[in-house]
Amino acid sequence: MKRGIVSGGAMLVGGLLVTPAIQAHHSFAAAFDETKPVEVKGVMAEIKIENPHSWFYVNVTEPNGTVTRWGFEGNTPTSLIRAGYKRDALKVGDKVTVKGVHARDASAPMGAAREITVEGGPTLIVGPKGAADAQ
Repeated sequence: MKRGIVSGGAMLVGGLLVTPAIQAHHSFAAAFDETKPVEVKGVMAEIKIENPHSWFYVNVTEPNGTVTRWGFEGNTPTSLIRAGYKRDALKVGDKVTVKGVHARDASAPMGAAREITVEGGPTLIVGPKGAADAQ
């Protein structure tokens, strides 16, 4: 009887520890609007190749001179590597064009990246193909 209580308690605690990780991982459709393609040109400001998703931050200079920092979610590190991404493929300071889809919150300067093109360099596939690619 004690063994069953201890075992059940351990499973309950384990389930509680896993729940926040599951909740933290969102659905693509809940965060991004696949019907709203976005393209920005700017300077790479920060690169985070980490789980569960990589993030690419780009400083975009608006026509009036203000700088807006855009954040783009990308694939997991292993997916990037399988797609041919190398750690030094992008560097802070690179001039880039990012294509993807906008966040559902249209006022937020963020989205999900599909590809990043380095000025005078390669185009890197960093996110999933979506409906915007079919147009």
